[in-house]
Amino acid sequence: MARARLTLDPAFTIGTVQRRLFGGFVEHLGRHVYDGIHEPGHPSAGPDGFRRDVIELVRELGVSTIRYPGGNFVSGYEWEDGVGPAEQRPRRLDLAWHSTETNQVGLHEFQTWLDHVGSELMLAVNLGTRGPKEAIELLEYANIPTGTARTAQRAANGRDEPFGVKIWCLGNEMDGPWQLGRRNAEDYGKLASVTANAMRQVDNTLELVVCGSSARDMPTFGAWERTVLEHTYSDVDYISCHAYYEPVDGDLASFLASGVDMDAFIEAVVATADHVRALKRTEKKMMISFDEWNVWYASRWNAVEDTFPVDHWPVAPRLLEDVYSVADAVTFGGLLISLLNHADRVTSASLAQLVNVIGPIMTEPGGPAWRQTTFFPFAVTSRAARGDALRVVLDADTVPTAKYGDVPVVDAAATVSPDGLSIFLQNRHLTEPTTLTVDLHRFNPASVAAEGIWDDDIHAVNDLADTTRVGLRVNDTAMLTDGVLTVTLPPVSWTALTIG
Repeated sequence: MARARLTLDPAFTIGTVQRRLFGGFVEHLGRHVYDGIHEPGHPSAGPDGFRRDVIELVRELGVSTIRYPGGNFVSGYEWEDGVGPAEQRPRRLDLAWHSTETNQVGLHEFQTWLDHVGSELMLAVNLGTRGPKEAIELLEYANIPTGTARTAQRAANGRDEPFGVKIWCLGNEMDGPWQLGRRNAEDYGKLASVTANAMRQVDNTLELVVCGSSARDMPTFGAWERTVLEHTYSDVDYISCHAYYEPVDGDLASFLASGVDMDAFIEAVVATADHVRALKRTEKKMMISFDEWNVWYASRWNAVEDTFPVDHWPVAPRLLEDVYSVADAVTFGGLLISLLNHADRVTSASLAQLVNVIGPIMTEPGGPAWRQTTFFPFAVTSRAARGDALRVVLDADTVPTAKYGDVPVVDAAATVSPDGLSIFLQNRHLTEPTTLTVDLHRFNPASVAAEGIWDDDIHAVNDLADTTRVGLRVNDTAMLTDGVLTVTLPPVSWTALTIG
């Protein structure tokens, strides 16, 4: 049996865990909006067309800030198409996903949905095919209380009070060759700076996110961050990171260790940002918005232009509807551990995405909504990770991986608050349980509870045929003896310990 030992001390903290770390992402893509969150005529839908069964699951998931409306979609989006009488809204080609956008859900409707689920809006502006003018027009429409033509237009469209959007994304993945309006780092950095300054002339309290690289393996990674931040460091509050993971050639061991890559990604961006900080001779620290992250089987999908012929632009096609296994959920839980372990610099994050499209929640038109396996680590961590993230000193056996070499058999994060201590654990061993011990004398532990996700069949899934095959399980091996916690972690497992 593998072994691991954790050392924790309440005096050694990383940073406060921000609620925005548990954000989500809703894009007009596939069946995410239409037939996902919005399905008029569904038995659970309210008068606004939003499915109440989905709303309840999103509430249970515990998402805070939700990024909208994209994603690649935003680089061709004209926000004006989504306001005003629904019957008068234009149908448009969505070039990002080779679909037809009906615009039946826009800013007002989405805010209504957010009010139902209790989440904050994170709004992205189009810097692909538009620019500063359109960004400040949207900002005026959304945030200025009254007294202008656009605020009168907002009131005529049913909302007297401003939306009060605080956090804004300056475009999306502007380094990507797939992106409408793609630019090099120099041109994008200049555009983002001009846009940020224009928006701050309207409201200087905004929090702004500038685009980092679309992935760590982009050929311009690092150089992109440096150049963009040289133009925007004083203008923005965050630089974005995006990362998706899937097993390559059946290499499950490396897949389970994906957190190693996420750690390196975050630390490289922090180092680059701090280099620019030194050049600028400023005390300001740039934060990271990890506003797209997930397990995504991207290799299963061809380019969108190959999916549909040029004369076929469907509404809400089934795209990117990955079905997640237990192994996927364990890897996913490991990514959450990475985010917690960088809570000093990653202060905003968005799980991409929420419903149907690589989502923790799935729906069937006219039918049920259900939790995918990845739902459970997110919901538990969002609920239990409170207060300060603690520095975890780990002494553990290792397991070999083809991609990352030997890695610790266990990955771990911990948080502490006045309510208690939470420890989040991933056992990466493919076949063996791991015995974990934690000395908790400094925390005066009184009780321990352990729950998580594992299964004899690591490929088990929840799908339409069986929506509840996989769920949270109680680990009854967790014990406290004279201030020392011991627990046996099953192979390929994710576990959350709650210590009172």
